This record gives sequence, structure tokens and C-alpha cells, in this order.
Amino acid sequence: MPWSFNSTTPIYVQIIEHIKLRIAVGDYKAGDKLLSVRELAAEAEVNPNTMQKALSELERDGLLYTQRTAGRFITEDGEVIANLREQLAGEQLDMFLNKMQQLGYTPNEALELLKKHIG
Repeated sequence: MPWSFNSTTPIYVQIIEHIKLRIAVGDYKAGDKLLSVRELAAEAEVNPNTMQKALSELERDGLLYTQRTAGRFITEDGEVIANLREQLAGEQLDMFLNKMQQLGYTPNEALELLKKHIG
């Protein structure tokens, strides 16, 4: 999954979102070791301080942990990862429902349209 940034949101926030998505879809699996801050920063073409800030936030959220001298790892707590997936899915559903409301659909009408579209 390539790194791409826009100018409307701080880069460290976009890094957080990118890594969360990679965890949610399984690109980064529970217990996986991340590249070093410098390596991730080089890969994303950002300042190492910006990457460090993002990774620290992810640690505070419980998605990453650090083992002294060994590096940073993805949480091994499956419940934390499941909650992340549900949170990200909820955000997508909220955006979908907001768009449907703008088009004049009620939540129930949007659900029926989605069921029809799925088949």
C-alpha cells in the first residue's frame, strides 16, 4: 500500500490513518515487527520526527508496543485489532449514510438500496 499525502490534514495524522488501515486489513499482522523510524520515514518520504510522532500516538492507542533494543511491534491483542476494524468500518458507514442523506435517502432507504445493489 503506497504512501500518499494530501495538504488538508497534518501528515502525522495521515501516517496514523495509513498504519491503522494496514493493521485492519492484515498487511501488518499481530506481533509483526515494524521497520525502524528512520526506515519508515524514508519509505514514506517524511521527516523522522513526523514518523516518530505518529508511532508514539499509535503506541498510546495500544496498537503498537516497543520492546527495548528490539524495536516496535504490532499489538498481539486481537480484541484491540478487532475494535480498530470495527471503528474504521463505522467511520466508512457514517460517511456513506451522510452522503445518502445528502441525496435525500433515509437510513432505511439507503439500507434497502444497498441490499438491492449487493444482490
